[in-house]
Amino acid sequence: MRILDRSFFRKTILLSTAHINDNKMISNCKMELERSKELLRVGRLSAVAPDPDVFLASLGRKCMLLKTEVRHDDPSTWSSKLHELVGSNIIRMSSFELDLDYNFWDYNDILSSILPEEEQEEVPSGYNQAGHVAHLNLRNQYLPYKTLIAAILLDKNPGIRTVINKIEDVGSINEYRTFNYEVLAGDPNLNVEVKEQGCLFRFDYSTVYWNSKLEPEHLRIVRQFNEGDAVCDVMAGVGPFAVPAGKKRVFVWANDLNPDSYASLRNNITANKVAEFVKPFNEDGHHFIRSSAINFLNTSNSVSLTRKPSYHRTRSNRTSDLIVVKTLVQPSTFAHYVLNLPATALSFLPSFIGLYTGRENLFSPHNTTELPMIHVYCFSTKSDTNEEEKIGIWAEVSEMLEFEVTGQTPEASIWDVRDVAPNKRMFCASFRLPAEVAFRAAPGTD
Repeated sequence: MRILDRSFFRKTILLSTAHINDNKMISNCKMELERSKELLRVGRLSAVAPDPDVFLASLGRKCMLLKTEVRHDDPSTWSSKLHELVGSNIIRMSSFELDLDYNFWDYNDILSSILPEEEQEEVPSGYNQAGHVAHLNLRNQYLPYKTLIAAILLDKNPGIRTVINKIEDVGSINEYRTFNYEVLAGDPNLNVEVKEQGCLFRFDYSTVYWNSKLEPEHLRIVRQFNEGDAVCDVMAGVGPFAVPAGKKRVFVWANDLNPDSYASLRNNITANKVAEFVKPFNEDGHHFIRSSAINFLNTSNSVSLTRKPSYHRTRSNRTSDLIVVKTLVQPSTFAHYVLNLPATALSFLPSFIGLYTGRENLFSPHNTTELPMIHVYCFSTKSDTNEEEKIGIWAEVSEMLEFEVTGQTPEASIWDVRDVAPNKRMFCASFRLPAEVAFRAAPGTD
């Protein structure tokens, strides 16, 4: 089958049923037949059904579906309890035709019944979802069935209105992490709404990067930010780190090279009411790392947190009536940098060389301010322990910084984010920017 024929999935199963003569006995009978293990147990199917007799059903009478091995016309298949219930005229036995159709079967049931046996080892069931869009990444062997798969996926997931399939790797066509796709089923409109970490994100899924499977990672990083911290989000996308951080009253400078991501980022900042804390930019990341450090140092910002008085002598609700609880003052330096562009983010690390040359007095030991933490994402191979992969990642970090950072470096760690392919995994390397890097003479200077 290559075109979905829903009538193909109609099936009639001959069963036996126990009719309940008095609805007051339904709970008791159900309990007894469960104990005797004669009640039908099938997922998504209730063992208690309206009586097949239309008149009795109109009176609210019920029946109970029994396992196939229990036959209404063969008392030798009955348990002693069933014999007792029939003999007491509490129930009566009869045949029952159970009609199942396409609506009963789930996605995996249907695909497993129509795909060739040799293709059923890994039925394609995984997909990314962004709002109403389901994003498939079908392997070659399933491409002949793509229209069929999409139609079933659309039918079986009420929250999905569009099914697309990626037709090349993310970022293989351009540096914006977008991809070419084909609409397999449903509405071609890819303007979506996504809720994450209590924030609402709106964007055109066809022009920006988004992966809902990264929500736990977004949350993990944002949890490391404290109220009043400053964060530089170098590849911010539509704001999955920046906007929730703004909700935590963290000062964020959020940048993305993609003009469409930047436009969505601006809108999401406004929609989530975090404009006091989050400032968007549309620049090259290499340049932004260096320029933002200097510009942030020369930019002042403060936000007063207010509350309403516990009581009012008048009915006035003017802003002047609000009480300032505290005022958050933007720091002079960033406490964290986030570089979420795993295909190439490591190549941005040389921009940190000499970032604060001549400004050593901004940091410890001259005061209590520490150099920033760097959170940089990358891809690598995968293994049982990923130890070799981590050694390789630290080696590349060290090469980019021209300074050795290892797993034994204080505050340095590598987090296993998620599998992205059978032999490919996403990682996040976190480390504090070494003073030997931050204060070194920048490349190209004497």
